Amino acid sequence: MARLALVNARVFDSAAGVLRPHSTVVIEGERVVAVTDEPVKVDDAQVIDTGGRVVLPGLIDAHVHVTASSHDLAGLALQPASLVGAHSSRIMRDMLHRGFTTVRDAAGADFGLQEAVAAGLYEGPRLFIAGQPISQTGGHADQRPKGVRSEFFCSCAGLGLAGAIADGVGEVRRAVREQVRNGANHVKIMAGGGISSPTDPIDGTQFAMDELCAAVEEAEAANLYALAHAYSPRAVSRAVRAGVRSIEHGNLVDEATVRLMKTHGTYLVPTLATYAALGVEGLRLGWSPAMMDKLQRVQSRGVDALRMAHAEGVPIAFGTDLLGHMHERQLTEFTLRSAAMSPVEVLQSATIVAARLMRQESTIGQLRPGAHADLLVVDGDPTQDASVLAAGASAIRLLMQGGRTVRSNLADAQGC
Repeated sequence: MARLALVNARVFDSAAGVLRPHSTVVIEGERVVAVTDEPVKVDDAQVIDTGGRVVLPGLIDAHVHVTASSHDLAGLALQPASLVGAHSSRIMRDMLHRGFTTVRDAAGADFGLQEAVAAGLYEGPRLFIAGQPISQTGGHADQRPKGVRSEFFCSCAGLGLAGAIADGVGEVRRAVREQVRNGANHVKIMAGGGISSPTDPIDGTQFAMDELCAAVEEAEAANLYALAHAYSPRAVSRAVRAGVRSIEHGNLVDEATVRLMKTHGTYLVPTLATYAALGVEGLRLGWSPAMMDKLQRVQSRGVDALRMAHAEGVPIAFGTDLLGHMHERQLTEFTLRSAAMSPVEVLQSATIVAARLMRQESTIGQLRPGAHADLLVVDGDPTQDASVLAAGASAIRLLMQGGRTVRSNLADAQGC
């Protein structure tokens, strides 16, 4: 089995939130076998001198849509699955080269994309999927325009951005079980209104409590967990009480709501990057005045919500939720969060906190024995300056995923 040693490294201990200087990372095959500042024999290994640079665990984005190759979600639903897959392969490759070695897809990707990445047919992050989001009629994932009366108008069976529409406890249970049957790693529930959907108010609630509880129960029955799209205090509080593991977005929360989240151990996954991107481009992209009004409302409150959650001690994971050509703005989330979090905390949100949210902290999100050998060697110190990672792929000198070198411009020396 191939053995590799990264020496002269400043390793980011994501769990402790500190840099470990003068360290060596030893890799065998796809896994890390040692991280130490003690002398270690590496004579039989390929040696890479990092030159005293910072070595990070591979980054994790806990809210992406790799099939969202366009901002026009209704139009996207009419594309053939083969074209969706082709676009997704490019989106995933670009995410990987920005340093995201793992992503949690928050609806859209199916097991085919997941297996294509795992088999090396597509180059991209390790992919965790939700399948279709669970939505009530007229909810955030019901993309039917006004006047469309048919139950389903999408010709693309391979695209899961269109919701699994379910009304009533029985239908909700069936919809969740269908996602589980198709290999979901987590279940997405639309618990409140959204910006991009045509008919629902941003501060409305969706699903009755018994429906929300049924969705969470079915996810947990399959040893999975539920995440909830929600903005308003009412929508967030109801989802938290139903037992969801994470709230996606949450821009309109108040102090009472974040206290409730802390009590229940609920994670928050803010997505500031998508509001910043749409604030610049929404009108040009043809978003309606009603959609832009909703966008302005949540964008103006995003950092405040982040500050409140941070002050209360709510665990905060990294997410971006970008669409179409705006995926290229993924790294702006690092600097946008700096208004409410320290550089170390932002970096932890994209490593160990996201891994804990996904219940994968033993294998991703930190460099420790037994973990996947996912890592970045970077110029600069992202524990002191969040903009280091926002600089883009140019800051990454070595990118490795599962022990495979994705790209490198570090000089290396072969051990004896």
